[in-house]
Parts: sequence; C-alpha cells; structure tokens
Amino acid sequence: MIRYKRVALIGLGLIASSISHAIRRTGLPVEIHGYARSEATRTEAARLGLATIFETAGEAVEGADLVILCVPVGAMGGVAQEIAPHLAPGATVSDVGSVKRAVIDAVQPHLPEGVEFIPGHPLAGTEHSGPGSGFATLFDNRWCLLTPLPESAPAAVEALTGFWQALGARVDRMEPDHHDLVLAVTSHVPHLIAYTMVGVADHLRRVTEQEVINYSAAGFRDFTRIAASDPTMWRDVFLNNREATLDVLGRFTEELFALQRAIRLGDGEHLHAYFTRTRAIRRGIIDAGQDTAAPDFGRLASAKG
Repeated sequence: MIRYKRVALIGLGLIASSISHAIRRTGLPVEIHGYARSEATRTEAARLGLATIFETAGEAVEGADLVILCVPVGAMGGVAQEIAPHLAPGATVSDVGSVKRAVIDAVQPHLPEGVEFIPGHPLAGTEHSGPGSGFATLFDNRWCLLTPLPESAPAAVEALTGFWQALGARVDRMEPDHHDLVLAVTSHVPHLIAYTMVGVADHLRRVTEQEVINYSAAGFRDFTRIAASDPTMWRDVFLNNREATLDVLGRFTEELFALQRAIRLGDGEHLHAYFTRTRAIRRGIIDAGQDTAAPDFGRLASAKG
C-alpha cells in the first residue's frame, strides 16, 4: 500500500518514468511531481503526462512526502543541496542509484533535521533511457534493495517498503557497503566486461565492423545490448564504487588467467567442471524468478519496444 500523497521524482528517465506509470497502475490518488535538468526532457515528460512538471527541483519537492532522486550518482550531492531548503518536515528522501555508500556521503550532509533519508536501489532496468522509455511493469517481481541508516525511523522504512511493493517489487534491506560489493559482482563488473568486449571487437582489425554487426551470435549480441546503457550513469557508477569494482575485477582476472591456462594446456576436465558450476548459477537465477529459460532469455516475449 502506498502511504504517500505526493511523490516528487527528480530526474525523469527510465526509472522515474516507470515509477510514474507503476503508481498510476495502482489506481491510488497519488500526486506526482517531476523535474529534469534538461528542458527537452521536461517537455517530453509533460507531453507524456508523467507528472506535473516544474522548472526547478526546489519547486518540484515542495509539499512532497516522498522525494526520489533519479539522477546519475555523480549528480546526487548537487541535487540534494538544491532541494534541501524546500523539503517538507517529515518528508522521506530516497534514491535509485546503483551505488549506496557514495550516495549517502554525498546526500546526507545536505538534508535538514526532520527529513528521513532512506537510500534505495531498484534492481530493474533496460538499455533504454529517457522519459519515453518507462513502463508500468518494470519493477514486477524485481528486487528493490533499501539501505536504511542507523537513525532511520522504522515507520519511514516500512512506508517506503510498502511503496515499492505496491509498484510490484520485492523488497530487501542491506548494509550500504555490502550492497556495493554485491552489485559490483552482479551488475557493475559485468557491464564493464561488456563494454570491454565490444571495444575489443572494435579494435580487432582482422574482423571487419560489418562482420561483427552481421554475424553477432547470442553472446556478442547480448554484450552489445548491455553496452548500450547510459554512459553517464555508468561512468558515475565506476567512479563511485571503485573499491568494490577493483576487488571483483582482480578476482575476475585471476579466473580468466586460469581459464586461459586450461585452454592453452588442453585441460578439458577443468573447463567442463568450471562451465558446469557456472551453469548451475544461471539455473539458480531462473529458479529465483529473475529471468526465464525461454529463447533470447525471455526478451522476445517480454521486451518493450
């Protein structure tokens, strides 16, 4: 159940627009305010009817009992400073950033007393961006991780939990630094590898660009899908989750060297055992309901657009 009467969305891309659609799907009388730095984005969001659009972030948050920062991680601190004087007493401020410790460090110092700050991260998205990319079912059966602070009021945490559940998400709570390590494993490093593999193909001059485009099998095709994600967002993710990303990258390098050695030595037993173990992890993701076993990973049936 959504307990909020007015929700302000600062940033109007994929996640914010999907929040708007999902709120409207509930049929509950929630007033939605919105702001984006770009005038073109504000115009498009207004045309789509995503929210009542304001010319400044401060105006957008006035009177809101929930404010969600949907901007790149690197912009969080500046936005928090801008909206701070306009926040209503008792309001909750949250975010959707893929990194939590850096967001806490950037946002918390600017918020006035009497305002609850409960960082959040919905683990949902596509490679598309912009106000026209959102859809109401984006969060259905996906996890939203909340990283409450020690001083967070239990009632405020419960209210935000109920909000995300009403939007279709499954909600869990996690300590911020552990969140950043988990996401380095499950999201950040896989994206970095995808960007790298696409870059390798671009620089491998023995394979032409047209051959790469024409003959992309499932593996490379999916790398390019991931690598199409918003570059500003991912730049900020890596700059703000350096320690965990480098930790996981170090482990990845060790694993890669071991596989390289097995291939060089013709060690089929090592390769088979490794692929068997990793295949079981993929099956676990399907069993957990976070993907399907359908061809194209279920995207032919469920992809938007």
